[in-house]
Amino acid sequence: MTSPANRAPSGRTGPLAGIRVIEFAGIGPGPHAAMLLADLGADVLRVQRPGQLPDPNRNADALLRGRRVVEANLKNPADRETILNLVTKADVILEGFRPGVMERLGFGPDDLHAVNPSLVYGRMTGWGQDGPRADLAGHDMNYISLTGMLHAIGRPDEKPTPPLNLVGDFGGGSMFLVMGVLAALVERASSGKGEVIDAAMCDGASVLGQMMWAFRGTGLWQDRRGVNLLDTGAPFYEVYECSDGKWMAVGAIEPQFYAELLKGLELDPEAMPNQMDVSKWGELKQILTDTFKTKTRDEWAAIFDGTDACTSPILDYTEAPSDPHLAARGSLVEIDGVMQAQVAPRFTRSTTQTPTGPAREATDPATVWQD
Repeated sequence: MTSPANRAPSGRTGPLAGIRVIEFAGIGPGPHAAMLLADLGADVLRVQRPGQLPDPNRNADALLRGRRVVEANLKNPADRETILNLVTKADVILEGFRPGVMERLGFGPDDLHAVNPSLVYGRMTGWGQDGPRADLAGHDMNYISLTGMLHAIGRPDEKPTPPLNLVGDFGGGSMFLVMGVLAALVERASSGKGEVIDAAMCDGASVLGQMMWAFRGTGLWQDRRGVNLLDTGAPFYEVYECSDGKWMAVGAIEPQFYAELLKGLELDPEAMPNQMDVSKWGELKQILTDTFKTKTRDEWAAIFDGTDACTSPILDYTEAPSDPHLAARGSLVEIDGVMQAQVAPRFTRSTTQTPTGPAREATDPATVWQD
């Protein structure tokens, strides 16, 4: 296998330019991880069954942006040989099937390391490669339900609120898979050896919650929902409805930021309950609730614009692209008619590109990675 630094230019730029990734098609965090690597310049090939290309009359799945597609039936001997040939030229494998599936197909870590010993093999599952639940099905909320994280999200005396699928699939899943891949690539540079990464969403979600575990360990977090500092228990870390039915987000924790909040609300600090007196939080929250209902969201947004009150309007998906800050940074971009997130993070020296849209046609594998 040639070194990434010595490969023929692929036309891609970014800190991962020259890194070759094979993504075995799945859903959710696997494609998201592949997208992140492609966004940063990796040359990602998505291997999927024939007949799964997007309908040309509909928007394609934007999670599939930035990479080529190779069609293959892994149970077909000719297709298997084609993909194994590509594996010999790859740096990274990504797969998101239940434990044992890739082994039964003959594409498990041992199989692929036999033809490419320096391969970084990333495995994305909900429960991990071992443990009592490893072979069971699940989705994001199942993976975070056992970690304490889902229990912690919600209002007092109400049922837990699933945080979309951000905590399990993406925060605890794809982000940790990518981190594992990058760490293994760094280690490989000195050892020359491949690695297998067991990225489990239940593990990653637990690490995401480390600060809550730390708070709990020092007596600063209760197991009740909605009564703690960061779960809307604190009146200065809460969302408030405005007179037009829209909402403002308040995160004025530090005293100097809280002072800016009261200033914008035209509330006299001397007449207010003490900010950190938990016994007065209910009274303070009612005052803030009543005050925010006196103006529209956009009126409050204008008042707090440019201040350190840590108070901002809650925008919907239609409004977000027009936010002056997001627009100035280009944080959201339209690709093939679909609004979506721009590449992140940003680098001072490496130049990333705005991604191309999802592939509409398959690539001939004979034309791929010819050096």
